[in-house]
Amino acid sequence: MINSTLTLHERPSSATHTLDQDGAAPRISVVIPLYNEEESIPHLRTALHQALESCGYSYEIIIVDDGSKDKSFTLLREWALQDQHMTVIRLRRNFGQTAAFSAGFDQARGEIVITMDADLQNDPQDVPKLMAKIDEGYDIVSGWRKDRQDRWLDRKLPSMLANRLISNVTDVRLHDYGCSLKAYRRDVLQHVRLYGEMHRFIPALMSQVGGTVTEVPVNHHARQFGTSKYGISRTIRVMLDLITIWFLGSYSTRPIHVFGTAGLLSAGGGFLTLLYLTIVKLFFHQDIGGRPLLLLAILLVVIGVQLITMGLVAEMVIRTYHESQNKPIYIVREVV
Repeated sequence: MINSTLTLHERPSSATHTLDQDGAAPRISVVIPLYNEEESIPHLRTALHQALESCGYSYEIIIVDDGSKDKSFTLLREWALQDQHMTVIRLRRNFGQTAAFSAGFDQARGEIVITMDADLQNDPQDVPKLMAKIDEGYDIVSGWRKDRQDRWLDRKLPSMLANRLISNVTDVRLHDYGCSLKAYRRDVLQHVRLYGEMHRFIPALMSQVGGTVTEVPVNHHARQFGTSKYGISRTIRVMLDLITIWFLGSYSTRPIHVFGTAGLLSAGGGFLTLLYLTIVKLFFHQDIGGRPLLLLAILLVVIGVQLITMGLVAEMVIRTYHESQNKPIYIVREVV
């Protein structure tokens, strides 16, 4: 994990950032990744405290400075030294949003983990909406930016297409996977490991371990300061991560089924083609040596054997992965 890359700021000895007044862990941990948002920080501080103080839940705020190059960390450090609810995690360099979320999750102690962006486009006043759904028994509550304040062509349209594709592939149907404003039960979230840029797939990953998912419409504001750190170029990375999510969700404990099936189809197609060419040669006395079909048949057989072999190697890797870590292939919700 990335814990070794973290630098936590100094804190006064009287601060109890992860404990409520009675010594208990807070109900809510708000995790916010941040990169070069010095202009937004004062406004974010005001908005967060207004929303969290009014909602009535004990809380902590964890902001992960993902290698900012402006004055963001200076402002965050000043905020944290004045506020016992506040913790700042400073990464040594810009690791990306997924790593920043992971660092925040590792630090969080609340029963419910709420994530949001630092650019003021998410509204902290929506926290009670998320908590209301959590209190109904859901494990994951995703925000839906129903009235999204972004450009149509390069932001909203690609997002709509991606949301539909992700919903169909993962079978977790949400209108807005890209919205950072979400709430998670930490006892389910702790079973999810994040790599690459998979933070947007957390609802799907938690669903794979038995979490129940819903969504609520939330406010969305136009960016007031700075520029977006994410562009349309991330679409390719989303597609590649989606393939990984599909494979992990369907075949992570039985990779031979996907590689073996493809291998048998390929080898079977090659074998039938060779059988056809053999009949043509023996019974119809036609020359098959110069036919491209012969090369194709041999290629299909070779590829089929390779795929089956890959499946067997993957099975060995999966068994090593689970057995070396004593990692279970199931997760218990409760025992009565």
